[in-house]
Amino acid sequence: MCFDARAMLDTEAFVRDIEGPGYAVVQGALPPAFVARCREELERAIELETRYHNKGTEYREYAMVLICSLYGRSFIDLFDIPAVTAGFNAILGEGCITYAYTSSSMPPGRGNYSGRIHVDCPRLIPGYRTNMGGMFMLDDFTLDNGATWVLPGSQYRKDEPSREEFFRDAVRIVAPAGSICFFDARLWHAGGENKTDQWRHCVTLNVCRPWMKQRLDIPRAMSGVDLTGVSETALQKLGFRSQVPASYEEFYAPPEHRKFRQKPE
Repeated sequence: MCFDARAMLDTEAFVRDIEGPGYAVVQGALPPAFVARCREELERAIELETRYHNKGTEYREYAMVLICSLYGRSFIDLFDIPAVTAGFNAILGEGCITYAYTSSSMPPGRGNYSGRIHVDCPRLIPGYRTNMGGMFMLDDFTLDNGATWVLPGSQYRKDEPSREEFFRDAVRIVAPAGSICFFDARLWHAGGENKTDQWRHCVTLNVCRPWMKQRLDIPRAMSGVDLTGVSETALQKLGFRSQVPASYEEFYAPPEHRKFRQKPE
């Protein structure tokens, strides 16, 4: 189903889509001014990470930013957009946090690391979902610029589908810039290939239960980032309220100062 963020999210229908086909697209979720600002900051982040790797453009992770929240305030402000937290909270609860925060941009005339058939979560626990994904489209997703393939209903299977089955039954996520595609992280999917002469930019979130370890320690990685004015929602979603105490002082601190102060599931 395709939802319109200008109306209140139909939570029941949203949950049915995640439990059924495994994905749901919310159009109009990201305001145009935010999309433009985020896209500009992402392009700068890609440039800086390319310099860090110092391998030119011919390496597997080219154009992938490993921790987006290091590179611009828009990546932090993202969590203050109602549709963003509403989608994740509807499935994983209000305490869910970021597991991984990367980009999935496609340079002109090529694909990226997402092109393989894969899932974003190795765990398959019947009746219990640990991770959700979100693709935040900063450009239109089209058939020509690499719109993602998803195999509906495949989130419940452990075995990887063959290429023949996958590309026979999969559908493409075609949606305008400003849309979000939420999906079960167990859903088998694959990025397409950008056949145009323009970049196609996207930010991706993998969100998990608060008791789980993040892929990287985002709060510690962001120790040098100015967090003045950052909302409690953003701090919580980035994992700042789910840190393991590192000393007796931190463990026995008053509740409002403890490193881990998540709501119970």
